[in-house]
Amino acid sequence: MRTGGAPVTNEAAAHEPSLENLLHENRSFPPSAEFAAQANGTPDLYADARADRLAFWSRQATELVSWRKPFTEVLDWSQAPVARWFADGTLNACWNAVDRHVVAGHGDRVAIHFEGEPGDTRTLTYADLQREVSRAANALAALGVHTGDRVVIYLPMIPEAVIAMLACARLGAPHSLVFGGFSADALRSRIDDAGARLVITADGGYRRGAATALKPAVDDALAPRDGVESTVEHVLVVRRTGQETAMAEHRDVWWHEATEVADVQHEPVWVEAEHPLFILYTSGTTGKPKGILHTTGGYLTQAAYTHRYVFDLKPETDVYWCTADVGWVTGHTYVTYGPLVNGATQVMYEGTPDTPHQGRWWEIVEKYKVSILYTAPTAIRTCMKWGSEVPAKFDLSSLRVLGSVGEPINPEAWMWYRRVIGGDRCPVVDTWWQTETGAIMISPLPGVTHAKPGSAQVPLPGIVADVIDDEGKPVPDGGGGYLVLTEPWPAMLRGIWGDLERFKDTYWSRFPDIYFAGDGAKKDEDGDVWLLGRVDDVMNVSGHRLSTTEIESALVSHDAVAEAAVVGALDETTGQAVVAFVILRGEAAAALEATGGDQDAIVAQLRDHVGKQIGPIAKPKRILVVPELPKTRSGKIMRRLLRDVAENRAVGDATTLADASVMALISTGLNKPKA
Repeated sequence: MRTGGAPVTNEAAAHEPSLENLLHENRSFPPSAEFAAQANGTPDLYADARADRLAFWSRQATELVSWRKPFTEVLDWSQAPVARWFADGTLNACWNAVDRHVVAGHGDRVAIHFEGEPGDTRTLTYADLQREVSRAANALAALGVHTGDRVVIYLPMIPEAVIAMLACARLGAPHSLVFGGFSADALRSRIDDAGARLVITADGGYRRGAATALKPAVDDALAPRDGVESTVEHVLVVRRTGQETAMAEHRDVWWHEATEVADVQHEPVWVEAEHPLFILYTSGTTGKPKGILHTTGGYLTQAAYTHRYVFDLKPETDVYWCTADVGWVTGHTYVTYGPLVNGATQVMYEGTPDTPHQGRWWEIVEKYKVSILYTAPTAIRTCMKWGSEVPAKFDLSSLRVLGSVGEPINPEAWMWYRRVIGGDRCPVVDTWWQTETGAIMISPLPGVTHAKPGSAQVPLPGIVADVIDDEGKPVPDGGGGYLVLTEPWPAMLRGIWGDLERFKDTYWSRFPDIYFAGDGAKKDEDGDVWLLGRVDDVMNVSGHRLSTTEIESALVSHDAVAEAAVVGALDETTGQAVVAFVILRGEAAAALEATGGDQDAIVAQLRDHVGKQIGPIAKPKRILVVPELPKTRSGKIMRRLLRDVAENRAVGDATTLADASVMALISTGLNKPKA
């Protein structure tokens, strides 16, 4: 899954040869008989979807979602590429996520176990959630928020973030979350584009052991720009850290003061299935962010369906934990809507995996007896770097399903995840989807799929995807090309907010009547799909189109390497040259230090290793050993900055990095003289 970035649609890219398919993986893990016997997923799901795809989705919508007025039409594709799913039905997303579980007698079930970074905790049952969301909805209404108004949410990973989302949904007011790591300028651009009337924020949040302020960024964002006032009328402020916070008279209101006096009863607004639920802006490195629009009925259907089957959810007994921030689409679908619509009990954690120690995640798994864990490959590789002895200190026996999201996972990280975290017993579901798709599209089904390390495998029942070549024709098994979706799906984006032509040009112009958003993929000999990363992260080396993902996977398969990032740098001879940045595991790093930092020996080993794993054409021209890699707070490696280093340019904008000192560390390491 990716969360942003523009697809390759230019004319030059249209005539590039298809991706080379070089790396091979032969390991396979069939489901245990015990797991398969209790699994939600069965082979029949695939057969049912193939037999009548629309009838299949109609059943999912009827069984998993509660409708005020039942729908009679499943799909209207007459205005393609804008779809209408279940359009004549009415419902409310918050009612589905909260109230109906209370009505069904599950009000005492825990909805959220919250763990703050400083160690504070809160437990919210579904009845608690219903009360708090109703109060918040009444407070928003008192501040002038009506159905259709947009609300921007700029909060840390605390329960109020979920409560705020649900309160907006209860009113039929589309929410737009902005990740708390974004700057005031980024926040303002999203406020302006959405025309938001209200912002919900906090005094601050906790990260890496310190209280970081959020409210000042909001104040900055709302200041007049070029004489133009913001559309925002009120700011609702959650008190999280207690730090001193400036409050603008007549504009700013404390969350606790507004909700304490609000009624605990609130009748949800029943909306049409195609009513906007949220706008989520992609965070590309250049150009105006795209406001991805999702609506209500189809999105809730696919969110609930994928959460139930991909994670084999048993809401009565499972404790589920998705480590994503709600500011990203993963947090929307697999923290807020999917789990709560399914009546799950879940964990929310505010902080980082290594605060106050590197075992914090595993401590939380042990404490709450987490049974389903969904996290990012970058986090898994970071834990690999810290060593297997860290999770070994904790009881992880409650885990039964592991998930991966955010980018392609390399086979060695997949194997480490299964072996060290899953005890060689937990199925691993490597999921592919995007902000634009709204929910998981390609994934193994636990209990059904013979899992392959590093492969997303096949489209889920009801999803139609393929890998095609430059002419738009399906590639044969064993071939590489472009991953596309050839039929509409319920959770699909309905457009780019306020810009229908950009929506058409961005996603539907490369291949006529086919959705393409810029990801490369290959099919193996069994027809299973392997993601190769963004097409714009593909390198053209002497006429060969090589995937950065495959070379990174080969590097990480070496015992000395904990993590790797690969970029293509301009080269006079080959067009582009492969440049790799690697982080070494502990023992290898110590051995390098003992040689005075002379990288020649390890670089030679790694180049030869890539040559053996993939082929001579893929050998990196340069390999640079670095202490860290530049990542955003969502875990994405910023290869753009590494490309600047590889091409000896001044490093570009690094304001979205989780740790701004990383680029200085890399530069220092590269310039350190040899002993």
